[in-house]
Amino acid sequence: MTAHRIETVLTEDGTLALKDLPIRAGARVEVIVLVADSPAVAQTDVERFPLRGSEPYRFDDAFSPAVSEDDWNALK
Repeated sequence: MTAHRIETVLTEDGTLALKDLPIRAGARVEVIVLVADSPAVAQTDVERFPLRGSEPYRFDDAFSPAVSEDDWNALK
């Protein structure tokens, strides 16, 4: 089976017309209708990448202990 891709827009009454198909008259065809994503349905970049544009998290001293050594019970 050979596929032919044609993009078109439905008319106001919901009719779909396919013109100038590269298929001979009388040939059996199978029609599958795929609805293209509209901008309202598609995910926006904000939804896909919620941290984009936000301030990066900084580690001023990433290797310093978060708690002073005096507060560690394991060392006592």
